[in-house]
Amino acid sequence: MSPTSIWRHPQRLPWLLVTWSGVALGALGALLPLLPTTPFLILAAWAAPKGSPRLHHWLCHHPHFGPALEAWRTRRAIPRRGKWLACTMLTASLVWLIISGAAPTVLLALTMLFCAIAPFLWSRPDA
Repeated sequence: MSPTSIWRHPQRLPWLLVTWSGVALGALGALLPLLPTTPFLILAAWAAPKGSPRLHHWLCHHPHFGPALEAWRTRRAIPRRGKWLACTMLTASLVWLIISGAAPTVLLALTMLFCAIAPFLWSRPDA
């Protein structure tokens, strides 16, 4: 999408911002071991068609990101490594909050949320 077409279709700008933010965070996740890649790319793939069909095509056909997005789109599958990493990060986040003295209500709410996320992840097929 050219810069001039953004001004002709300003409603696409928020979608492009979400898409590029997801791509940037997903790319960082591919390089940094503790930052997940897949959730950000799923977000980007969801927002891209609303902002730029060309960018959506690029994402879906990217040699590194494309297979994970295709696995999610067709089978709602998540790589086993991603499941383990996500659960490890959920646990580490909760431990860090406990150590840092977070409020009990915050701890309770996040524990409940994390206990809902983990089974969801493991209920998905392996990619």
